[in-house]
Amino acid sequence: MDIISAIIMGIIEGLTEFLPVSSTGHMILTSYLLGLDQNAEQVKTFEIVVQLGAVLAVVVLYWRKFIDILMTIPDLFNGRLKSKNGMAPQRRLNILHIILAMLPAVVVGLILHDFIKEHLFGPMTVVYSLVVGGLLMIYAEWRKGRSAGNMTVDDITYKQAFGVGLFQCLALWPGFSRSGSTISGGLLLGISHTAAAEFTFLVSVPVMFGATGLDLVKSAQYLSMDDFGFFAAGFIAAFLVALVAIKTFLNLLKRLPLYVFAYYRFALAIIFFILLTR
Repeated sequence: MDIISAIIMGIIEGLTEFLPVSSTGHMILTSYLLGLDQNAEQVKTFEIVVQLGAVLAVVVLYWRKFIDILMTIPDLFNGRLKSKNGMAPQRRLNILHIILAMLPAVVVGLILHDFIKEHLFGPMTVVYSLVVGGLLMIYAEWRKGRSAGNMTVDDITYKQAFGVGLFQCLALWPGFSRSGSTISGGLLLGISHTAAAEFTFLVSVPVMFGATGLDLVKSAQYLSMDDFGFFAAGFIAAFLVALVAIKTFLNLLKRLPLYVFAYYRFALAIIFFILLTR
């Protein structure tokens, strides 16, 4: 890998991490086009590092919201976050929403981590997941609740948060897309486009820090100071591009249905299917 390849990969990660088009899928397919060895430990570790750059962008953009959520941690232990019938006791997103949304993917991810790494990280499996994820997005847009209206992220209930977490498990299949699966799930559960997207961004931070942290620990032996230059270049590129991509995506969601992103996924799947089978 060289600096140019690192910057290109960082840009792709920043653009796609929070769009419902699958950043992992794009990274795998981009590395294929760049002639990088997807099985090389250096490439795998690099992909982990640039993901952290994209996650950092969410922390910077939503730092006030994160502080607000962290301030509710004491309430988790003194019983103030109890609810009836799955409804949040107050119109305010709190730490329990985040825990409920994280739990399913954390449990399933820990159980299937080695299987996923061994069998699902490949160009052709990503092509299949692009198609299946796109079909889910079309279905969700078609069957979405009509009463979400101007619902904000603070209106999400505990039941909805846990339901979104269940849908997030689909994103463990590379190419499916975390935002694609969770936003689709949110729509099916009666959450608005924007609220589902913002909730996805917020939940992604602890989930991705945990997942990438675990991968980095396992990949520590492959890290070298000789790699610092292109690791840093990819990290910075992913961070800067993600800052713009997140805001742009939220604005697009107010005007465009998920169908548009689903059609893009289908087109991408066709292109790479042709490239992989020629």
